[in-house]
Amino acid sequence: QVQLVESGGGLVQPGGSLRLSCQASGSIFSINAMGWYRQSPSKQRELVARIGSGGRTNYADSVKGRFTISRDNAKGTVYLQMNSLKPEDTAVYYCNAVIVNAYWGQGTQVTVSS
Repeated sequence: QVQLVESGGGLVQPGGSLRLSCQASGSIFSINAMGWYRQSPSKQRELVARIGSGGRTNYADSVKGRFTISRDNAKGTVYLQMNSLKPEDTAVYYCNAVIVNAYWGQGTQVTVSS
């Protein structure tokens, strides 16, 4: 089993940057993919970015070129560097880790507003 705790959300102006962190505990060396999803009111949860244990990444089209996902396998952490933020990036961001099952953090709010 894995427990996930996100941090780093907050309020930022359009064009600004934030860095989200997710710390895993438990069976961290069994984790395959890790990723970030987001959900805004009246929308389904959507993939933002995902990274495999070997470092292969994929991104939603809406964030390509602006967001960067990275991870530290030894520490069980995954990060999301978000640059050039837009109001439409406003959402609750959830950390995800996959072993056999998928595990989720509690979410962290990101609000992009002037």
